[in-house]
Amino acid sequence: MIKSIFTTSIFRTSLFRTSIFTFRQLRIQWVHLLLLTCWFVSHSATPLLAQTITPSATPPAPRSTPTPSLAQAMVVARVMFRHQSDLTALAARYDVWQVHHSATPQERYLVAYLTDAEVKALHNQGYQVTIDRAATAQLQQPRLAPSAQSTGIPGFACYRTVEETYSSLAALALAHPDLATWQDIGDSWEKVTPGGATGYDLYTLVLTNQARPGPKPKFLLMGAIHAREYTTAELATRFAEELIAKYNSDPDVTWLLDYNEIHIIPQANPDGRKLAEVGQLWRKNTNNTNGCNFFSSWGTDLNRNSSFKWNTGGSSGNACDLTYRGPSAASEPETQTIEQYAQAIFPDQRGPNDSDPAPVDTAGVFISLHSYSELVLFPWGFTAAPSPNSNALQTLGRKFGYYNGYQVCMGPSCLYGTSGTTDDFTYGALGVASYTFELGQNFFESCNFFEGNVLPKNMPALYYAAKVARQPYQLPSGPDVLQATAVFTGATLLVQATINDTRSNSNGWGIEPSQPISAARLTIDTPAWITGTQTYTMSAGDGLFNTTVEQVTVTLDASTWPLGRRTIFIEGQDSAGNWGPPTALFVTTPGSPTPTPTPVPTAPPLTPTPVATTPYHFYFPVIIP
Repeated sequence: MIKSIFTTSIFRTSLFRTSIFTFRQLRIQWVHLLLLTCWFVSHSATPLLAQTITPSATPPAPRSTPTPSLAQAMVVARVMFRHQSDLTALAARYDVWQVHHSATPQERYLVAYLTDAEVKALHNQGYQVTIDRAATAQLQQPRLAPSAQSTGIPGFACYRTVEETYSSLAALALAHPDLATWQDIGDSWEKVTPGGATGYDLYTLVLTNQARPGPKPKFLLMGAIHAREYTTAELATRFAEELIAKYNSDPDVTWLLDYNEIHIIPQANPDGRKLAEVGQLWRKNTNNTNGCNFFSSWGTDLNRNSSFKWNTGGSSGNACDLTYRGPSAASEPETQTIEQYAQAIFPDQRGPNDSDPAPVDTAGVFISLHSYSELVLFPWGFTAAPSPNSNALQTLGRKFGYYNGYQVCMGPSCLYGTSGTTDDFTYGALGVASYTFELGQNFFESCNFFEGNVLPKNMPALYYAAKVARQPYQLPSGPDVLQATAVFTGATLLVQATINDTRSNSNGWGIEPSQPISAARLTIDTPAWITGTQTYTMSAGDGLFNTTVEQVTVTLDASTWPLGRRTIFIEGQDSAGNWGPPTALFVTTPGSPTPTPTPVPTAPPLTPTPVATTPYHFYFPVIIP
């Protein structure tokens, strides 16, 4: 069972109001829509200090002018489903928020956001539909926006807008050109389509120590491909800021940027995000050329538009549906940009057949951040059959689950089937170890929950993804190194650590096997995988390697070491022969001068200053016939 569904916590965040209006109210809402449109145009992103990678995008269709249609009243409802294929069919058509699985057929249901017409259609098809009046009423409450709030999404000061995200990361790259590059990699639908809003560039931030040559393993992190999922872009942005802030002071962060490249696409759907920022539950991009006449419903679901296994189930051909897959595979400029960028940084490491596994030494990790449901999903999405790398994908997923406490599973098993998703593309087309994180418990997650739960639970999981990017199908099977210390006594250095092979958790979807520890080693200044690096064997603290958690130790003679700081890399191995990722620590040779601290940028405060609030109403945009 995924979770208990009907709790008031689902609806902690008031989203917007939908109701039937008088003609006068319709005219007022139309004016509001025009004002918002003007605001979008005036605040559209401008190019920022960029290297440009120009995608060979398919020319966009001419912008259409749909006949305006009146938005319909919406309700939150529970819909009973019969079996998994039934659920997948429903999820392909409707805005499904949560799923309740059960061995008892009478207890299987989903929670969806439906129009009155959709409720009637489901009733006519024989489905039991129960409207949650309290939850629906909650959605009609006005959003409270701080009267003094000057930055961030209105009412959610912890989340930066598209422009603020771009400004922060461009400034980060400008301040740290040795570690960060801000690159323009493509354009949004609005930008490539004449006659409407200005649109946006799509950017990536590349983090690595540029003084150390490559090639290097790559970790690609993407946020906000679904516009309404507030937490995703901010988590990606704060991850970047934390890496830069801790470089040269945190030994693990330092080696991660020395020996890896971390690529972050923070806003994969900026056009749609601007609509979500003013309180709409906008999921798709804003393409209005495919036949949908409802402003609140048009667009293409970019996470059903990828070219791998496009239109093979779990998506809709109805242009007004939330999971509309687009008129053709990778039809959208945002999808084209993401796919071309992934192909540019990851070599194709998998064969052409669905049954061809990626080699065990394949490099690279991809994570697409979504919300909500507290899940870690791994391929496949298009079929319930396991992928050829399923066991290894599951092992790494369970490492993530250890950190964030999320359920780890394949979508068709614990949620529902999908096709045309980004993670199926990066794994299926390229062999990259790929995942979707479903963050938190709301689309418009409260700042308190984001900063007190989502952020601290998922930041360590992102660090681990970067740690294993060199060999994601091997390293997660090995043990972790914890509590590493190094103490000088004269010219003798005592290094100790804990090696632990038990840190995995699927949170209800199986148990990861653990093995006794069999060995530990350390290297100095360069990690063990660099050819020619000398290794030092560490011994079990009790004299015998025979348990899944071991204390290890080694004494080193540092009498001939040069003065200055050195980096110690420690790794552990289990009895199955699996080496885990290293943990690093800094040591300074006795007698060395005190190093000058490296200036680092100030990270944004985790808790926004409370300010007075005033009612701030948001509605579905309503268009007069």
